[in-house]
Amino acid sequence: MDKLAYTCTMVELELLRSIRPTWLQRATNSLAKGVGVREDFRDQLDHFMGLLEQSLITGDYGWMDSILSLWATSLPETDLETGQSHLTTLIKELLLLSYNVCQEQLSPEQAMTLINVLLPCFTYAFEKSAQFEIEARISHLSSQLQSIQTALEKLDRSKSDFIAVAAHELKTPLTLVEGYAAMLREYYEHNNSDPTVAKTHIDGIFNGAHRLRGIIDDIIDVSLIDNNLMILNFQPTWLNRIFTVLGNELAGSVKERQQLLEICAFPGSDELLFADPERLLQLFRNLLVNAIKFTPDGGKIRIDGRRLPGFIEVMIIDTGIGIAMEDQATIFEKFARLGNVSLHSSGKTKFKGGGPGLGLHIAKGIIEAHGGAVWVESRGHDEQLLPGTTFHILLPWRTEPPDERMVKIFSPLIKKQTTEEEPA
Repeated sequence: MDKLAYTCTMVELELLRSIRPTWLQRATNSLAKGVGVREDFRDQLDHFMGLLEQSLITGDYGWMDSILSLWATSLPETDLETGQSHLTTLIKELLLLSYNVCQEQLSPEQAMTLINVLLPCFTYAFEKSAQFEIEARISHLSSQLQSIQTALEKLDRSKSDFIAVAAHELKTPLTLVEGYAAMLREYYEHNNSDPTVAKTHIDGIFNGAHRLRGIIDDIIDVSLIDNNLMILNFQPTWLNRIFTVLGNELAGSVKERQQLLEICAFPGSDELLFADPERLLQLFRNLLVNAIKFTPDGGKIRIDGRRLPGFIEVMIIDTGIGIAMEDQATIFEKFARLGNVSLHSSGKTKFKGGGPGLGLHIAKGIIEAHGGAVWVESRGHDEQLLPGTTFHILLPWRTEPPDERMVKIFSPLIKKQTTEEEPA
């Protein structure tokens, strides 16, 4: 309703003033509970009546906004949470009380005259109260959401701190295990013990320690990523060299699984760019191990790519079991593992092998630290039809490191690369 309204006459104003004491007493006694509350609420009701009168004198109902806003922001928290409309209920009761007082204190003609004047005013108050209540409830819910978000952020920080502390604490006993294993190896070698038995026992200790160290390193990397503490060491990098290292490193696993790992020479793969080669090696290793695990024996994995303006895109394509649509949005989250975990094998590159579920999360953190992105494409999960999966890695094409000091160190190499790229 428009704020501008009918301006009452002196006769109507006098009628309102004549019922004001009775109205105020009746409203205080019926709507307020407790002596202290009653006195405070009486003052507010008196103020409401004064603003109501001012609205009728000026013809502007907006005079009542201040008291209505005060009542809306003073609603108990339980009312805001349950959604009960106590303020609009109050306005309705005040209107009903006004009607009864007019009927009791005035003649029928006077009562009808004053009620006709008050009705639009109370209608405005009712509508405005509903608006203020909604705003108060939205503000309350926003405050609750902010509190929940703050609590979740605190919980996530605590979790990250625990992971970091636990990982570092585990390193100490692991170092002891590795040290004593080394001493055992020396003991067997110098005392002419059965070399086969010695090698089996000691290799078992070293392999277990090596896998445990890998998990600890992954946990530390997750902590660095989650706290934005991962520092990159930008160095001259050639992607084809990284792929060659990985091909040699994973050759045994690929051969054991009777798979084919094809590394394609694509535009940009043999050109110099600046990145953190160790982290990129870790990123592509995680993605390739994932491809090996979820591609059946005899399958094919291919590394390909292309140059884009300002970027180079690398694709790791497999002929594996694929990823369900509902899982594609979560596989990069911490501890995300596909399928039924109880059915996973224990080997790192065995078919559907298990793991802590950190590899893809770390890969995502590494590429995003470089300013790039990673995403996955798959038509779905099917162990019979084998729809396959393609991981896309978008890496910024940097022709020099971001650190000026490193630019000076590698300036001869940068100039040489620039000269070779210029057309004759």
